[in-house]
Amino acid sequence: MRFPLGQIVATPGALALFGHEGCFRLLVRHANGDWGDIDGFDRRENERALREGARLFSAYDTAVGRCWIISEADRSSTCILLPSEY
Repeated sequence: MRFPLGQIVATPGALALFGHEGCFRLLVRHANGDWGDIDGFDRRENERALREGARLFSAYDTAVGRCWIISEADRSSTCILLPSEY
């Protein structure tokens, strides 16, 4: 892991679509700095956020739908959610 995840939460929609196992697999990618399907600007912002303590954002396009994962700037929590639940 490249950073602490804090308290991990998942929205009902994310759990329904991806299941616990699917959410866990995506969370592992996020924690290891695989930011998923985001553009170069957002990748650079995440790398800066690791150094400076800002919020981290990952997005993953899967066969069943898109997932977002957001870790708060203070690393107190990480949320797995669907874009429609933001």
